[in-house]
Amino acid sequence: MELYIDTANLDQIRQAHELGVLDGVTTNPTLIAKEGVDYGTRLADICKVVAGPVSAEVIATTYHEMLAEGKDRASIADNIVVKLPSTIDGLRACKALSDQGVRTNMTLCFQALQALMVAKAGAYLVSPFIGRIDDIGEDGMELIVKIRQIYDNYGLPTKVLAASIRHPNHLLQCALAGADVATVPFAVIAKIMNHPLTDIGLEQFLADYRKAFG
Repeated sequence: MELYIDTANLDQIRQAHELGVLDGVTTNPTLIAKEGVDYGTRLADICKVVAGPVSAEVIATTYHEMLAEGKDRASIADNIVVKLPSTIDGLRACKALSDQGVRTNMTLCFQALQALMVAKAGAYLVSPFIGRIDDIGEDGMELIVKIRQIYDNYGLPTKVLAASIRHPNHLLQCALAGADVATVPFAVIAKIMNHPLTDIGLEQFLADYRKAFG
């Protein structure tokens, strides 16, 4: 499973990149706004750090505006993936951009049939939001399982990118369910390698060494 970081913070991206496990980055207008920087400039800066896919979400909501903005975002760097909403206009823009060789990430997916439609339109990625589904009392992981089955049934090449991941267990369940990609906040990445028994074991090894060799 590929691992992306969900942030627009350059320091966090650099730290995750230095771990040697980062495959890409996802951003959105909210994350960019938190940084207080120009959208296009920050995307270009991110692409200088990370060679893998960098999802750049459009602000536009209508087909023609999405198409124009998507082309503009794609021109920033070769590894930009244009992020579009899973709406009718987003679907049209996905098809048009995909036909022109521009990779797309269809975001805000909350049902399996949305995922089927965007795959048929040529999406490179689809982003089901599992955390937000959990927030309304439903099971977000069930959506990942359904999409995975549909794509496998018909050999659809669109990658399942699990988004809105809140904790390491979400990440584990996504890996078990066969998600192609998971995008996570830096806080989740930092927790993955932490375990109390690892800390206890390491301290015991060091204590034994100091006892034997001083």
